[in-house]
Amino acid sequence: MSLIKKLGILSLSIGVITLLTGCGVQSIPKGKNAVEASLAEMTNQYKRRADLIPNLVNTVKGYAKHEKSTLQAVVEARAKATSAKIDASNLSPGQIQQFQAAQGGLSQALGKLMVVVEKYPDLKADRNFRELQAQLEGTENRITVARNRHIEAIKNFNNLVTVPPQSWTNSIFYKYDKMAQWTVGEDEKKKNETAPAVNF
Repeated sequence: MSLIKKLGILSLSIGVITLLTGCGVQSIPKGKNAVEASLAEMTNQYKRRADLIPNLVNTVKGYAKHEKSTLQAVVEARAKATSAKIDASNLSPGQIQQFQAAQGGLSQALGKLMVVVEKYPDLKADRNFRELQAQLEGTENRITVARNRHIEAIKNFNNLVTVPPQSWTNSIFYKYDKMAQWTVGEDEKKKNETAPAVNF
């Protein structure tokens, strides 16, 4: 084989490798992995919140025994939230909606519990309660960060599978559909759209 032919094959091979690495052969699977990892982190933070709730409920129960309905609502919302599962490898809008509804229900129940807590100054002064509340607030912040990362990972993946030239690679090799974007549930939307009342 002549030197020119060898150089031609080598340059063609380099060109094909460059084309394939620049067209999403690697970046599309990496993008999908990033979405799955960000979802795992978010569900991990939701689990952390759920794990704090029994201690919180027991602490409040000691001070507010007659607030049984509120405490029961928190316990039931926690049970629904922990039983809602989401499959990272097969995300569907319905799955996301179900998972969000369960987590939103828990957020609402916790909000009502915190309103009840306002009536009990001794409870608010309790060291255990203050520590639990601080951990819960920290967890809510972590959930927000994890959700933002998940939203960004989905956006990046959707760009890879819908924007050329990577979308051409997707249509030839992977055939991934665009992923449903994470959003807040209807109850949360209404709450977010309502301006908070400020009383002095």
